[in-house]
Amino acid sequence: MPPFDFADLFRRRSDAGPDLVAIDGTDRFILDEAPNVHGDALRQPGAVAVVDDVHGVITLGVLALHGAADVRVVQDSLVGERALEANAGTFGRRGFHHPDSYEAAFRDARLVLLRLSKSHDRLDEIARAVARFAAPDVVLLCGGRTKFMTLSQNDVLRRSFGEVTASRGRGKSRLLIAQDPLTATANRAAITSPWPRVVHNDELGMTIAAHGGVFAGTSLDLGTRVLLGVMDDAVPTARVAVDLGSGNGVIATEIARRRSTIKVVATDVAWTAVASTRATADLNGVGDRVTTVRSDAGDELDEGSAQLVLCNPPFHADTTVSTDAAEAMFRNAATILQSGGELWCVWNSHLRYRPVLEKVVGPTRQVTRTDRFTVTASRRA
Repeated sequence: MPPFDFADLFRRRSDAGPDLVAIDGTDRFILDEAPNVHGDALRQPGAVAVVDDVHGVITLGVLALHGAADVRVVQDSLVGERALEANAGTFGRRGFHHPDSYEAAFRDARLVLLRLSKSHDRLDEIARAVARFAAPDVVLLCGGRTKFMTLSQNDVLRRSFGEVTASRGRGKSRLLIAQDPLTATANRAAITSPWPRVVHNDELGMTIAAHGGVFAGTSLDLGTRVLLGVMDDAVPTARVAVDLGSGNGVIATEIARRRSTIKVVATDVAWTAVASTRATADLNGVGDRVTTVRSDAGDELDEGSAQLVLCNPPFHADTTVSTDAAEAMFRNAATILQSGGELWCVWNSHLRYRPVLEKVVGPTRQVTRTDRFTVTASRRA
């Protein structure tokens, strides 16, 4: 078995871009502190869970450095899940699995290691699940970059834990340590979670469901509103439409409601988004015509499988402004579309996506433009 060397650990990329070094100070801080907060759990098979381990460093670290076994891994992003599998293969390390529910992930866990995102809702949903299902002596160890952390994260954790403390900063990172789950002595079977949140939107006449961290939550995103305003003109004869980056499922559900015979494939890279889309479609009576698929920018959808692709692409990767995801969506949309099919896309006008759409998909026309958003239709040759 090759030696475990953090310096060599990076996320694999399928394009020609540079390799991304995966290890950073936050990962190292979490791994260094884990034995101090609950060393016994590291020595007990099945007692450790890892959440949102972006590249797999934390999972492989507790296996290789601390001797953990049967580690349960919860990764919202399929990209992170694939990265862990790739890096595990590189280093010949196994000993982890991906449970299919929060209950399976956290049942009787004693140490949960979590890499913080910018979403307080994501933190709240995970913290509540840990408090509900984990062992009474569980410790939730959260790490993040100091510049993105706020005191309100402590408040979120205190909704589920009786004791929350913060570490001193180390480098550019800090840890939050949550103990004494408030449900440890309660009847856990009777405890209900507020997730997914469910809200009725009067403007759309639609019930929207959203898990923690999903883009726009249970609200109607402003860009989505603009796209919905012109969507009736999008390939009226389409038999199959794809919602690329479905989020809370508003676009997929609305086109299914407006077109009674259309089949919709809704895809997103995040488990929380796919589950939210599924719930929103079901709640509005179109679940039988909306298929949900977890994929990275639609990379698992069949070539030439749709006449219409709808897309409101992200331009942030957590705290970083990035257009990489949008451009990957455009490339995959070109593959998914049949000849003569169209990609209808809404985007922040300052991003100037039109030249990219022209190059990657085909001839592109402006459908509408507001003071903030542009909707374009790109025709596949």
